[in-house]
Amino acid sequence: MGSNSTWTPKQNKLFENALAVYPQDTPDRWQNLARAVGGKTVEEVKGHYEMLVEDVNHIESGQVPLPTYKPAGRSIKGYQFIDEEER
Repeated sequence: MGSNSTWTPKQNKLFENALAVYPQDTPDRWQNLARAVGGKTVEEVKGHYEMLVEDVNHIESGQVPLPTYKPAGRSIKGYQFIDEEER
C-alpha cells in the first residue's frame, strides 16, 4: 500500500467529486482518481472505493439504521429552518 492510509475530509471530497468526473468506463480511471485526490496510490484509491461500495451496500440492505434527526427551528411544509436568533 501507499505511504498514507488516512483520508482527510478534503481528500474524501476530492475523491467523491472525481468519481463523478471519471465514471466506470473511463480509460485509466484509477490513475485519474488517484491524481485527482493527490497523495494516494492507485491501490489506495481502489481500496477506498471498495470500502465505499461495501458501506453503500450495507445501507441499502438495511443493515445500517438511518439516523434520527432532531427537528431544528420552525417547520413550514416539511422544510426545517433555524431563526436568525437561533444561529
